[in-house]
Amino acid sequence: MKLDSLETLFVEELRDLYSAENQLVKALPKMAKRASSEELKEAFEEHLELTREHVERLDEIFENLGKPAKGKTCKAMKGLIEEGSEVLEEHGDASVIDAALIAAAQKVEHYEIAAYGTVRTWAEMLDQDDAVDLLQQTLDEESEADEKLTEIAESTINATAANE
Repeated sequence: MKLDSLETLFVEELRDLYSAENQLVKALPKMAKRASSEELKEAFEEHLELTREHVERLDEIFENLGKPAKGKTCKAMKGLIEEGSEVLEEHGDASVIDAALIAAAQKVEHYEIAAYGTVRTWAEMLDQDDAVDLLQQTLDEESEADEKLTEIAESTINATAANE
């Protein structure tokens, strides 16, 4: 692949995000299953539904661009998920495991926030108004998910983990 234009780079990064979101669709149910906190479990399940919507939005963007909706393997997400998967295998106090799950999930959210912010900016520069709107919706939801994880961590999980 020759990166000879911003449009080419834009499409390549969308493919990376497409892979990332599809990897998350597979990982989030495992995280929800491992979570002890009902609130955390529900947050993962809710984000799974949103992640499926993110994939649908990316499908729509690819369709509008006349490009196939396919992902190249997102190595960053693969690494983040592998790191998070290590937590799934750990033994220990439930609240400490939940704190580790939140940390892993927030690393993913921060990656997605950075990636979606970048492609949204490129979409603006390329006058891809429909893509801008769809990417902004996803960016907003990723930011909200990160804030929700912070609230869960700060309201109960971290304090409980600290007392273990």
